[in-house]
Amino acid sequence: MKTYAHDISIIVPLFNEAESLPELAKWIDKAMTEKGFNYEVIMVDDGSTDESWKAVEEIAGANPAFKGIRFRRNYGKSAALYCGFAKADGRVICTMDADLQDSPEELPEMYRMIVEDDWDVVSGWKQHRQDNKLTKNLPSKLYNATARKITGIKLHDMNCGIKAYRHEVVKDIEVYGEMHRYIPYLAKNAGYTRITEKPVHHQKRKYGKSKFGLERFVNGFLDLMSLWFLSTFGKKPMHFFGYSGIFMFLVGFVMTIWIIAAKLIHQAQHVHYRAVTDQPLFYLALLAVIIGVMLFLAGFVGEMIARSSSERNHYNIKEEI
Repeated sequence: MKTYAHDISIIVPLFNEAESLPELAKWIDKAMTEKGFNYEVIMVDDGSTDESWKAVEEIAGANPAFKGIRFRRNYGKSAALYCGFAKADGRVICTMDADLQDSPEELPEMYRMIVEDDWDVVSGWKQHRQDNKLTKNLPSKLYNATARKITGIKLHDMNCGIKAYRHEVVKDIEVYGEMHRYIPYLAKNAGYTRITEKPVHHQKRKYGKSKFGLERFVNGFLDLMSLWFLSTFGKKPMHFFGYSGIFMFLVGFVMTIWIIAAKLIHQAQHVHYRAVTDQPLFYLALLAVIIGVMLFLAGFVGEMIARSSSERNHYNIKEEI
């Protein structure tokens, strides 16, 4: 049986949260020590421009369970989680935001759900959000409904910051770009399908202001479509472009046959018929055939790229005997 250095590793990405960090550190320490956990906290400063790193240094100096990583500039939450996951060595690895809206008192139960109930991922569900209903709640509901439909994962709050993962999950996935929103989907694509959620307490922001605007929902949807395409057709691009190319080619071919047949029938009946090149349908047919050929070529290029990818034969093995 594999041994781990800690029971729980907690990754806290942060950006300009100097005011909340001391209070958050005390809150985490209290929640962990009351349950007797051997824990570590990795605070990842994503290029803060305030006194956040100074606060991290003071916290780490007072409590050896706290560690810090500091970026030279702001790279984004996905980069912070990626580096945190690489350093974490706990049996269960948790994430939470630094703004005091997530409660570390939720983590012991999430730990139990993974260790005892054998879940791979436990995602928080902010049933009663303390955000502005117009700018946060309504767009969030629409976004999560779309994410559930596309990913097939029945989570009410895909983007919730507080989550818990089995150690192997975060070691088998790669978080990049802005894919931190879809770690459960990345885990599912890696073969970790036991994904559930836990209602969590959500609090109003105590210090500062949110670092995310409404554009995150647009970016999130585009990222979701990219991730869906890559996970579905990443290793077989010809399946997507080939079917699309065949469809467009057939559309153009049928339209061409229709035009030729109509002309022959009119000629046989000695009825005046416009020249083929004078008809808009002819150019639509020509365009459909050209698009079909281009899609086929895109499929071939995609297959060449996929075959040369270093990930083409990467498979997650659960166990061996």
